[in-house]
Amino acid sequence: MRTRIHVALGLFVSMLAAFFFAFLFSNPLHDHTMHAAQSLEPTKQTVESMLHDMTAIEQSYEAMGATASQAADHLSESRQALAELVESVSAQTSIDEAQRQAVDQLVATSQQHTKETQDALDQILTNMLGEPIGQSFGERSTVKVFSLKEAGYRGYMAKVKLHDPSAVKLVLSNDKVGDKGETTSQAGRRTGAVLAINGGGFARENGLLYPIGITVVDGEIKTFYRTDLSFIGFDNNGKLVGGEITTEEQIKELNVMQGATFVPSLLKDGEKLKIPSAWRNKKEPRTLIGHFSNGDLLFIVIDGRQKGYSEGVTLEEAQDKLIEFKVRDAYTLDGGGSSAFYYNGKLLNSPSDGRERLLPTNFVVLP
Repeated sequence: MRTRIHVALGLFVSMLAAFFFAFLFSNPLHDHTMHAAQSLEPTKQTVESMLHDMTAIEQSYEAMGATASQAADHLSESRQALAELVESVSAQTSIDEAQRQAVDQLVATSQQHTKETQDALDQILTNMLGEPIGQSFGERSTVKVFSLKEAGYRGYMAKVKLHDPSAVKLVLSNDKVGDKGETTSQAGRRTGAVLAINGGGFARENGLLYPIGITVVDGEIKTFYRTDLSFIGFDNNGKLVGGEITTEEQIKELNVMQGATFVPSLLKDGEKLKIPSAWRNKKEPRTLIGHFSNGDLLFIVIDGRQKGYSEGVTLEEAQDKLIEFKVRDAYTLDGGGSSAFYYNGKLLNSPSDGRERLLPTNFVVLP
């Protein structure tokens, strides 16, 4: 392109010069001709300037061509990188989809297994105890209540499935450490609970009731002493945890949200634990708590100290019966005259004192 421009401009300038000189020497009006030649000088300079400008333009076009070539190379590389990225994303998407399907399958299998376990447990309990005498289906929990008469005891058992871990709570009497106390029924009504049982042991001081040992409410440690006793609590997933707790760090590591203290522990992983000598072979009213292999909770109250009606149950007998019920872990809560079972607005059991005791702690299940 550059050569063609130079040739064209050269021919134009040459022709202009030849014409000028021919005119100059052949025209008798020499002075006038010289004057005309001088007048053409600006035109010549303009043409030369145009030639210079066109050369610059040509160079600019050549530079632009080089830049465009580089841009094209970069574009090609970008397209290749993008294609590789799309291919990689597609491959990862396929992997993710396969993993998602695998997880969905595992969840479905787990849910099916849980349902089968649930059905099996319900059937076992129904075979041993008969049909539930009460059922409550709430957003946060499902509660099925059985009479223990068919098992040879005067008392009640609740099988609880939590849909929301926060549905199970330990409540302090009027939400205070150190209070005159409230009955299990009062605690149940005050909190709007569908189910309530008495909580841990307690001591009396200056006319007020105080929980003994370790007490945890909504994740806050309210009391911490007498670590030689058994702790019974629930973690942030609503799972029953407990046993020997000696430091506050253990409470935090277990993510305990609710908990109280009594003694002794009864079962661990479906195996009997040793009963301390002070507690052996004594028939008493009992409050027991545990969970099945699928995580469902068990709350039991058995009446006692009532001749002709119910003498109570020994802890050894309780261990055997809990194993028959397919319970995995189990603990005792405060028993005796404290044992109380409140369900759906009513006290179902018969406390040994003839009435409910005032207590510092109760476990409640919200509907």
